[in-house]
Amino acid sequence: MHFPRPQGPSRRRFRSLVAAVLISAFALTACGSDNEDLAQNASNDGSNYVAGDGSVQEYGADNRGEPVVFEAETFEGEAVTAETFQGEVTVINVWYAACPPCRKEAPDLQEIHEEFEADGVQFYGVNTRDTQPTAEAFERTFGITYPSIEDRGGDVLMSLTDYVHPSAVPTTLVLDREGRVSARISGLVDPGTLRALIDTALEEA
Repeated sequence: MHFPRPQGPSRRRFRSLVAAVLISAFALTACGSDNEDLAQNASNDGSNYVAGDGSVQEYGADNRGEPVVFEAETFEGEAVTAETFQGEVTVINVWYAACPPCRKEAPDLQEIHEEFEADGVQFYGVNTRDTQPTAEAFERTFGITYPSIEDRGGDVLMSLTDYVHPSAVPTTLVLDREGRVSARISGLVDPGTLRALIDTALEEA
């Protein structure tokens, strides 16, 4: 779905309207999507990943769980803790290099990262399978500039099991300024939907 994008102050109001349209389009799918459903969507192309269906789940401010809590490091050695997610909206994308939808959505994620960087929105990848050279090769190929966490041991995914099936790749989470999950996209990201979900989180007091 494509919309002409206005310029200036009306941009965020426009995105809010787009959000209502896009998220409504996914609503019926989202209502039937949970971790068990994701587990049944195994790929038959030999890539050995479980793909979500692109469904969106939003969590109202009064219905969110506890803040995301884990301790990890990016491939560059930067520490990531619960405090990292306090005070700023954050996008977390679960990926690995051989995952076809991860490769497809990578340019969109980078573009959205660049677009929202001035608003203080943080992007972090969570890489579930790759060694550092493989992950860095992927990042060079797709021009990814935001950091990724090395999670071959699965500790980060274990901390996110309320929202991410351990084998469901890709999954993208939007965290509010308290570090709580405000939205989840299970499967390939629709760029307009992700922009709208980020805008919603940014507009919260």
